[in-house]
Amino acid sequence: MGPFLIRAALTGLALWVVTKFVHGLTFVGGDTTLQKVGIIFVVAVIFGLVNAVIKPIVQFLSIPLYIVTLGLFHVVVNALMLWFTARITEHTTHWGLQIDHFWWTAIWAAIVLSIVSWLLSLASRDLRRTTRR
Repeated sequence: MGPFLIRAALTGLALWVVTKFVHGLTFVGGDTTLQKVGIIFVVAVIFGLVNAVIKPIVQFLSIPLYIVTLGLFHVVVNALMLWFTARITEHTTHWGLQIDHFWWTAIWAAIVLSIVSWLLSLASRDLRRTTRR
């Protein structure tokens, strides 16, 4: 349970950082700071579930597009996963992730999220190495 919570917290942190850099991507809902942190955590868990369940199916169905674009279609698939997460949270509840426009907002958010997630994974890997010694 510990690694799951850490991964969800890192994903939530990455999503929060992305909302600070990409205009049009915001978290909605929550009056207090604790509620906002809870919303970010729940959105991160939903995003992880979307990536675990829907993303492999979409990747398999879009193999020809991956080949034609030499892998650049991966950015569109990541943007689609963000959009699915926003649709799930925003339209089933009145809180969650909100994306103004799919094409530019979600595409830029997917690119920034990939970079931020990569940096956080490097930092957490270095942190795990130093704590093991």
